[in-house]
Amino acid sequence: MQHVSSSTFTLLGFSEYPDLQIPLFLLFLTVYTVTVVGNLGMIMIIRVSPQLHTPMYFFLSHLSFVDFCYSTTVTPKLLENLVVEDRTISFIGCIVQFLLACIFAVSETFMLAVMAYDRFVAVCNPLLYKAVMSQKLCASLVAGPYSWGIVSSLTLTYFLLTLSFCGSNVINNFVCEHSVIVSVSCSDTYISQVLCFAIAMFNEVSSLVIILTTYIFIFVTVIKMPSAGGRQKAFSTCASHLTAITIFHGTVLFLYCVPNSKNSWLIIKVGSLFYTVVIPMLNPLIYSLRNKDVKESVRKLINHSINIKIITQNVGGEC
Repeated sequence: MQHVSSSTFTLLGFSEYPDLQIPLFLLFLTVYTVTVVGNLGMIMIIRVSPQLHTPMYFFLSHLSFVDFCYSTTVTPKLLENLVVEDRTISFIGCIVQFLLACIFAVSETFMLAVMAYDRFVAVCNPLLYKAVMSQKLCASLVAGPYSWGIVSSLTLTYFLLTLSFCGSNVINNFVCEHSVIVSVSCSDTYISQVLCFAIAMFNEVSSLVIILTTYIFIFVTVIKMPSAGGRQKAFSTCASHLTAITIFHGTVLFLYCVPNSKNSWLIIKVGSLFYTVVIPMLNPLIYSLRNKDVKESVRKLINHSINIKIITQNVGGEC
């Protein structure tokens, strides 16, 4: 039995495919680059564009921040393990990765629920929208997901720190998830596993209840609208959010449904990859490609930059 602080883990990742290490590295590097540029770009566009200073885009900027942090917690280590022979990670490093990934995963779960509530108020009570979605309420709605993410993560991490590890701690995944950490422990992991299952179920069920309830009210309200134009506008404001929700929760539910067997490790690994690496890249693309306000803001920023460059060149030429 090893003391936890001196334990090391080996993240197998995709080492069973040696010929694919470089192609996978280039693929995931591209995905991570798009994730960083897309999410930080979205935050910057929202901050500098006055027309985007609304509750909807305030929440979207925090979703982009969470996606950036989530991907940055996982992807760099994945990229490193694709190009080096030594795929070990210290126990402390593994726990820190789990702690941060859990905070951002839970935060994203409820941030999407908060955004559903925002769409509910916008569609069902448009005249009261500005009054209801005050700065104080928006700040509280954003603080909630972060706070619960921290509480959930610290609780699970505390019980992981009570476990003992012995022998070769080989993790057949690319990330330190709760299930793979407890699978290599030689302690009784029952309490830790039950607690993780309870928190995960609470997070998924409660967030989905909020989302489904709000969208039922939205759907009923939209159907009752007299004009086709009004219905189309209402649906268009929700389309990006519905797409993000479907991809995120669809992946989570898929992973819950995969049977826990030795034959399912590849499916779980690919699902985890989509959940932790691909989805943070997709969200800014979904909200930028399907959103007229964001595309208009980007166009104005580009035109503004071009005009400044032309003026600078003209001034320089006159001098």
